[in-house]
Amino acid sequence: MSIPMNSYCVDCLLKKHLPNARELGTPEQAFAFAKAVMRLFLEAAPEDSSAILGARINKLYTTFFGLPQDRFQEEKAISNQFVMQRLPAVRSRVAQSADPVLTGLQYAILGNYIDFSALGKNVSFQELDRMLEQPEQFSFDLSVYEQFCQDLKKAKTLLYLTDNAGELGFDWVLAEALQETYPQLQITFCVRGMPAHNDATREDYAFMGIPFPVMDNGSDIGGTDLASVNEQTRQALKDADVVLAKGMGNTETLYGCGHNVYYALLMKCARFQQVFHTPFMSATFARERQ
Repeated sequence: MSIPMNSYCVDCLLKKHLPNARELGTPEQAFAFAKAVMRLFLEAAPEDSSAILGARINKLYTTFFGLPQDRFQEEKAISNQFVMQRLPAVRSRVAQSADPVLTGLQYAILGNYIDFSALGKNVSFQELDRMLEQPEQFSFDLSVYEQFCQDLKKAKTLLYLTDNAGELGFDWVLAEALQETYPQLQITFCVRGMPAHNDATREDYAFMGIPFPVMDNGSDIGGTDLASVNEQTRQALKDADVVLAKGMGNTETLYGCGHNVYYALLMKCARFQQVFHTPFMSATFARERQ
């Protein structure tokens, strides 16, 4: 149950983290950090995803450079404030659309762009503003969307697995559209249990003031790794009629789990392009059981 790493993931993680190490420390420290990262690759289990390796590498930043585990605090704060300022306009546009759930889902997927772990310094809030003006460009397989709507008509519970801070605001707008369209639906959000890159935690949830019930998964992995999350989350996954999983981390850790999961994300890596056969930075909406 996962999308395991392959050579593309090794290449990606080394290209992402080794330049950071050179900036943060001496050449000797950077070399020691590089060897520690490569040791993690050698010790990884065949089924380990890059999300699991990412959490282990994150700890190395503390060991070698003294950085806190929550090393994306500034990026998270800026993202939250940016999105909160734009939520009234987004909420209005969703409410006035012909299909608020579809438009809300498009906004939620485009919000997956706010990913400082995957995209790093390439995240541009100017580009995000442009994207917010054209949510319809984030189109996806409408047959999957139709099945999603059919499932929601019969469902009583939806578990919403969140991904990045900032992005969380668009998830909120989508949840409002879902609640309005399917008033019988009980929606519960799930955030990370501990700092995991720039992923949303209870602190981000509280900052936005989202009124839906929330739980955290008790884990510092940037995903929903069933071996690492708490029992509350495992039970919630079993009990939910529908699960909406945002982002690559949730997708790569849950893929193949067998629950009724819908994966909503932007395509941001070569490994995922291999699995889903979709272009880079395109919107993806896929169902676990298909």
